[in-house]
Amino acid sequence: MVDFNRFTLANGLKVLVHEDATTPMAVLNILYDVGARDEDPEKTGFAHLFEHLMFGGSVNIPSYDEPLQRVGGENNAFTSNDITNYYITLPAENLETAFWLESDRMLSLAFSEKSLETQRNVVSEEFKQRYLNQPYGDVWLKLRPLAYKKHAYRWATIGKELSHIENATMVDVKAFFKKHYNPQNAIMVVGGNVKTEDVKALAEKWFEPIPAGDKYLRNLPQEEVQTEARVETVTANVPLNAIYIAFKMPERLNPDFYAFDLLSDVLSRGQSSRLYNSLLKEQQLFSDINAYISSSLDAGLFIVEGKLVEGVSMEEAEKAIWAELEKMKNEVVTEAELTKVKNKVESVLVFSEMSLLDKAMNLAYYELLGDADLLNQETAAFLKVTAEDIKRISNETFTHNSSSTLYYLTQENA
Repeated sequence: MVDFNRFTLANGLKVLVHEDATTPMAVLNILYDVGARDEDPEKTGFAHLFEHLMFGGSVNIPSYDEPLQRVGGENNAFTSNDITNYYITLPAENLETAFWLESDRMLSLAFSEKSLETQRNVVSEEFKQRYLNQPYGDVWLKLRPLAYKKHAYRWATIGKELSHIENATMVDVKAFFKKHYNPQNAIMVVGGNVKTEDVKALAEKWFEPIPAGDKYLRNLPQEEVQTEARVETVTANVPLNAIYIAFKMPERLNPDFYAFDLLSDVLSRGQSSRLYNSLLKEQQLFSDINAYISSSLDAGLFIVEGKLVEGVSMEEAEKAIWAELEKMKNEVVTEAELTKVKNKVESVLVFSEMSLLDKAMNLAYYELLGDADLLNQETAAFLKVTAEDIKRISNETFTHNSSSTLYYLTQENA
C-alpha cells in the first residue's frame, strides 16, 4: 500500500506527495503527458530529442548537473511512446534545489543553436549505434509499421527515420516545447522524508508562477480491425534467423490487460514456462524465445519472438509457435500455472514498493491513467484473473488473420 496526498496548483500542475520518514532521501519526479505518439508523422523522434535537450541548461542555470551534484543529487529521464519522465534523487534536506532546477527548465529552457546541434548529433549517433548498426536493432523500426497502419505507434520512440532528427529546426523544437512542456500537461510526485505542507509551499513558490500553457485535445487516428495476416522478410548481418509475431491487444485501462500480462508470463516467464520448456528445452528449435506485451496506453501489442537454432527451418519454428498458441486457445491453464505467475507478479509489485523512486514513478503513471490509487489496486486486479479469462483472450487474439509476422534472416539464409 502506497499512501499519498494530492493537490493541484492554480496553473493546473498536479502534485502528489508520498511521505516516508524511514529514509533520509527525497525524490522529485515529473511526468510529462507526451510521448512519440504525439509527434507529427513527418517530424518524429522529437519526444526523445527533448529528453536530451532538457539537460542542456536553462536561461538561469547554464549547467543542469553541476548544482545538483553539489548537493549530492542524481538525475535521469526516459521517453516512451506514451510519456516522458524526469526524476531527481537527493538528500531530503536539499529538496529545494530539485524544485529550483525543474521549475526553471519548465519555465525557461535555453534554446541555443549550440545545444540543439549537440543533442541532434547525440541522438543521431544513438539512432545509428543502437538501431541501425546493431544486430536486430531495427526490429521495432520494421515491426511497428507492419502492425500499425494508422495509429502513431507505427514508429518507435527514436523516430521513424534518422533524417527527422537531423533536420529538426529551432522553430520545430520551440513549438514542441510550448505545446507539451507546461504545468497542465505534467504530474509531479515528491516522495521521501518530506512533509506535504512543506512540499506545497515549495510547489507554490517555484512552480505556480509558471503559465499553465494552452490545453490541447489529443485526437489520434485509431486502427481498424486487422482482417488479413501481414508478413515482412528482412535480411541482415545477424548471427541467427529470428521470428517476431505481433497481435493487437487492448489498451492499458481495459480490464483484460491483466489477463494478457499473465498470459505472456504463462508462455515465457522463467524456465518452467511453456515456450521455454517446449520449444527451447524439449524440441530445441530456439536458442531464445519470449512472449511479452507493450503495455501501451492505447491498443498495444502482444509479441512472441524467438531466435532459431542454426539449421532449424523458419517453417518448422513458426509452426511450433502456433502449436503452443493453439494449446492456449483449446486448453485451460492449470491452477498451478496460474498461481505461479500470479505469485511472481505479486512479488514484483511488492518489491517495487520498497524503492522510493519506483513508488514516485508509479504514482505519477497511475495518476496519468486517472487515479494514482489504481497503483494500490493492481495486485487485486491480477488475482481476479481466471483460467477461463486466459483461454477467452487467447481465442480472441491468436488468429492468423490478425497477426503481423517479421522474418529476420541471416545473409546466408536469404
